[in-house]
Amino acid sequence: MNRSKGLPDDGYALIVDGQVKTEFMTREGAEAGARDLKRRFPILQIRLYDAEAKRAEQIA
Repeated sequence: MNRSKGLPDDGYALIVDGQVKTEFMTREGAEAGARDLKRRFPILQIRLYDAEAKRAEQIA
């Protein structure tokens, strides 16, 4: 993990309300985690960060 930015150098991460919370090795695992979290706490803003592409997408 790149500690200066808080974002992982590889894999995927869930960004919850602007903070990196959980890292995953696979996109499928990250998406499942994001969907579960959003289902339980719909008010949270959740983004899925892809370290290889260096981009994050909003989870609706």
